[in-house]
Amino acid sequence: MVSAVQIENSLKALGNAAHAADAQRFFKTGVGEYGEGDQFLGIRVPVLRQQVKQYRGLPLEEALLLLHSPLHEVRLFALLLLVEQFQRGTAQQQADIHALYLANTQYINNWDLVDTSAPYIMGIYLHGRDKQVLYALVASSSLWERRIAMIATFFFIRQHQFGDALAIAKLLLADREDLIHKAVGWMLREIGKRDRAVETTFLQAHYRIMPRTMLRYAIEHFSQEERQRYLQK
Repeated sequence: MVSAVQIENSLKALGNAAHAADAQRFFKTGVGEYGEGDQFLGIRVPVLRQQVKQYRGLPLEEALLLLHSPLHEVRLFALLLLVEQFQRGTAQQQADIHALYLANTQYINNWDLVDTSAPYIMGIYLHGRDKQVLYALVASSSLWERRIAMIATFFFIRQHQFGDALAIAKLLLADREDLIHKAVGWMLREIGKRDRAVETTFLQAHYRIMPRTMLRYAIEHFSQEERQRYLQK
């Protein structure tokens, strides 16, 4: 059976120094930035997805070791693998993956790691179940846990179930982080794609206090005239 160490070594061999340098800048890894200290190999996501296909049967304990890696793409590989295993898993396997995910949110610590996994593990698992865990994450001091809570609702939104997304968006209106503003605005926009009236009702109640970035993301698909009406608050 292949090990986490072997997989990490194979991923290192796929690295590209120029791409890694670009990623260091793109994902804001400087001192005081949201991705401070993160390390990159310079592997594109399509390449990682191809690698995932080779290791679908990797045991969870080995996937967990990969998720604990200091290397960004190794953690992303682990999450893409967990999503793949979750989609193919039994009910018990899905429960185990969800529990592992929730216990290791400190390693899901950049927006791409959150966005490629939260709807497809937490969102799917919590659909039809108690969602109190999302509200606990919303109250977290961790930017990434709060983003997980918001982005996990994308799965519910796709099922035309907007209640939790709207409730979580309301709880995050006063959040200070730009990446939360973007996440909330994005989810509101996704709601609007499916039911403009629902999004409009939320905006009418809250747009005057919404952070500018959040509002701009939410109304991106509106007409120019509509956008100006909201922005001239």
